[in-house]
Amino acid sequence: MDEEYDVIVLGTGLKECILSGLLSVDGLKVLHMDRNDYYGGDSTSLNLNQLWKRFRGEDKPPAHLGASRDYNVDMVPKFMMANGTLVRTLIHTDVTKYLSFKAVDGSFVFSKGKIYKVPATDMEALKSPLMGLLEKRRARNFFIYVQDYNEADPKTHKGLDLTVLTTKELITKHGLSDDTVDFIGHALALHRDDRHLNEPALDTVKRMKLYSESLARFQGLSPYIYPLYGLGELPQAFARLSAVYGGTYMLNKPECKVEFDMEGKVCGVTSEGETAKCKKVVCDPSYLTNKVRKIGKVARAIAIMSHPIPNTDAHSVQIILPQKQLGRKSDMYIFCCSYTHNVAPKGKFIAFVSTEAESDDIRSELMPGVDLLGPIDELFFDMYDRYEPVNEPSLDNCFISTSYDATTHFETTVTDVLNMYTMITGKTVDLSVDLSAASAAEEY
Repeated sequence: MDEEYDVIVLGTGLKECILSGLLSVDGLKVLHMDRNDYYGGDSTSLNLNQLWKRFRGEDKPPAHLGASRDYNVDMVPKFMMANGTLVRTLIHTDVTKYLSFKAVDGSFVFSKGKIYKVPATDMEALKSPLMGLLEKRRARNFFIYVQDYNEADPKTHKGLDLTVLTTKELITKHGLSDDTVDFIGHALALHRDDRHLNEPALDTVKRMKLYSESLARFQGLSPYIYPLYGLGELPQAFARLSAVYGGTYMLNKPECKVEFDMEGKVCGVTSEGETAKCKKVVCDPSYLTNKVRKIGKVARAIAIMSHPIPNTDAHSVQIILPQKQLGRKSDMYIFCCSYTHNVAPKGKFIAFVSTEAESDDIRSELMPGVDLLGPIDELFFDMYDRYEPVNEPSLDNCFISTSYDATTHFETTVTDVLNMYTMITGKTVDLSVDLSAASAAEEY
């Protein structure tokens, strides 16, 4: 261990593993350490015995739930947008050869007390029971505008400058109702709150286009994909990538202490009396607690069930409950996956309900989502703190990731990773890849 490295990465969460892989591919000498004896950090996957130990102590899970090894319960469950940034990163790094994906069955939104399929195209808008007849026509015209919009072709802008015009102003021009605005902003554009309404509309239009492009890519029922056996496969896949390009991995390294020189710049990491020297450190917030601040809490419920979520008829699904529908400040998310993605034994379903906690009574907060799940075999509640870095990386060469949010999709996660990569290297990752190259690694 007494060597010098360009970068030492601490923690094997997904963000850290992606960065380790990207930096190794760039030719940097990388040492990757974790205090735990398993991959994944906070984003690890647990079998049933591990899940039980974490939330119920030493009790053994009941036999009717099936074999422990058949469970792969992700602690930070998130679907991937089929045309999104994470999939492009997987293809860019060729990590797809270590993984198999399956399309997610459904994308739904909660509106006026019911669950509806999210309409993503002009034709779906016409069929959707979410809207009345006149609203369907207005929504269809809006979807056509978005589908035709090309940032590089002013003719498609219809005289509107979306870098200036706010989302609210664009939607007002199309005469859409508040409920339609709600599902467009939260279930299609995947905004987490309503701040986007007063921001330039270009971002929302790009997000809507990503949703419809992802949907079209599979010609299926949702824009999302998910790895077989769950997300626990992802950190390990990037770890393999790093190792192929010369990265060194060390698990179960206790007390990884970051060392600094007289100028306050990182100079190494010490564990078990040995110090590895380095120029830069990448880590999750738990390794440098004096350089982060708490920014909130995520409340979540984890349910084991023996059926799909009622009114979805889907073995895998995302449901978004917009904040306004619940009288909250932030959205609530439902993630459900099952034996069809090899995350549970045959006939079993795993559902997560998650949101940014707005009180300490997380059971009451989460009930609007839990009530949609139907009969539940087992239910666990959990809450964790979220942190973001407050240091200046240019001064101390420490690059710290932000804690995972409550969303059930990956777009915010990968944005953090790519921003960190640019800060570390001064470069941007070229993700202009041919997405058809991934088809061999995907299962439909």
